[in-house]
Amino acid sequence: TFTNYIQKNFREPRLLVITDPRADHQAVREASYVNIPVIALCNSDTPLRFVDVAVPTNNKSIHSIGLAWWFLAREVLRLRGTISREVPWEVMVDLYFYRDPEEVEKEEQAAKDALQYNNQEPPPAAENWGPEMTETQDWAA
Repeated sequence: TFTNYIQKNFREPRLLVITDPRADHQAVREASYVNIPVIALCNSDTPLRFVDVAVPTNNKSIHSIGLAWWFLAREVLRLRGTISREVPWEVMVDLYFYRDPEEVEKEEQAAKDALQYNNQEPPPAAENWGPEMTETQDWAA
């Protein structure tokens, strides 16, 4: 369920912000039971039942979702007065992109392997088993 009043640290939420109302339909429905406003990032085919504020955006791509959350976080901080509109926000957008933990581990392992490879001694020169080649030899002859 959306809320669990049995827990000691129970707090009733005042707002629900979701990425996809289709995927989070249970939370949206339960928020409607207790009159909690819902803000949703919506695509053109998203059902808007029980959604109070629909933010039109592409919610199918990882990068567009991350960018939308970055914009939302920046605007909330600007409205609170934490950051100024004259100064650019120092937080990079790619911090809001989802990265698969397995993919991150593979990238770290590849970086370690590359570092080990670069720190190794160069392989010995290959032995030349053929006849000696000189610059004066003509291959066309």
